[in-house]
Amino acid sequence: MLDWLTTVAFTVAGVGTTWAELLGFATGVLNVWLVARQHIVNWPVGIANVLLLMVLFWTAGLYADAGLQVVYVLLGLYGWYHWLVGGERRSRLTVSRTSRPEWAGLAVAGVLLTGGLWALLDRATDSTVPLADALTTALSLLATYGQTRKLVESWWLWIVADLIYIPLYAYKGLWLTGALYLIFLALCVLGLRAWRADLHRAGTPSVVPPGPAPVTA
Repeated sequence: MLDWLTTVAFTVAGVGTTWAELLGFATGVLNVWLVARQHIVNWPVGIANVLLLMVLFWTAGLYADAGLQVVYVLLGLYGWYHWLVGGERRSRLTVSRTSRPEWAGLAVAGVLLTGGLWALLDRATDSTVPLADALTTALSLLATYGQTRKLVESWWLWIVADLIYIPLYAYKGLWLTGALYLIFLALCVLGLRAWRADLHRAGTPSVVPPGPAPVTA
């Protein structure tokens, strides 16, 4: 199975695209679309997607991104569970805003993750893009965590990460994956708008019709 995933599915302008990249493209687009719609099926689809991308990134020498996929699987399982029972009284989770303490925690975690991964990749691997690889890894982890909590601002983290990923994958010759992240960027903008609208609807008070209050027993 692994050998088949790393074989070339088709070639465009002399650049081969493996089955792992092609299937990662398809499941990735479906996954982000489902997240934007807050559909619970996004989590199993997302787990399949990151397993495919793990193969792709390792063969491309993006070691932090490859290792990140293992964490994504764990976050995917957590997010799947939390979306189902993370709301009040173990109900389905609803969209919310990121609090100031959460932002502070995310900022500290982001700096530590980026710095630690940068040093590790620079000294222990043959990565040609250690800083970009470390930064996108940190942003992706923080965005995924925010997504498991249905924090609307997690879309902004994804947008920033995608803006770095697109030229990074082009530089590494992963043209289809670069195109995928361009689609991700558009879907993230749509997801941000959809979650904001959902948050607005949840915060809009219901309209009480005029007239006397209903009589209760």
